Amino acid sequence: MLIMRIQDICTHRVATITASEPLIDAAAVMREHHVGNLVVVENIKNERKVVGILTDRDIIVSVVAAGLTPESLLVSDVMSKPVYCCGGTQSVFDAVAIMREQGVRRLPVLDEQGSLVGIIAADDIWIALSNQLKILGEITVRERIGEINRRM
Repeated sequence: MLIMRIQDICTHRVATITASEPLIDAAAVMREHHVGNLVVVENIKNERKVVGILTDRDIIVSVVAAGLTPESLLVSDVMSKPVYCCGGTQSVFDAVAIMREQGVRRLPVLDEQGSLVGIIAADDIWIALSNQLKILGEITVRERIGEINRRM
């Protein structure tokens, strides 16, 4: 049986930042990369270890709506932790289960050493599963056409 693995559909180019960076710089990185989240990493022995995640929603709810001054804050002041992650060799359904259980829409993807190698979002899973459903629908159409051609 073919298993749809996370590493096959996740985004491998992940926008990252360190916890000690100014929050205002994080917002600029999000804008530059056209993303709504940054994975917060710490470099340990040339491996990117995930220590948090920062979303545009974190900035809006925790800073803007609270009336705080973003220029005076660091990423570590606002980032979400703990971060729920998954392994690249896990199935997409494992990722869905983690997202459901933890109430998150994004999961950093780790390699066997626990280093960041990607990120998977609920949207990535929707797209992959939708493509598979489309293929399944095409099979039904092809089956009907084949049957008609065989009986003519």
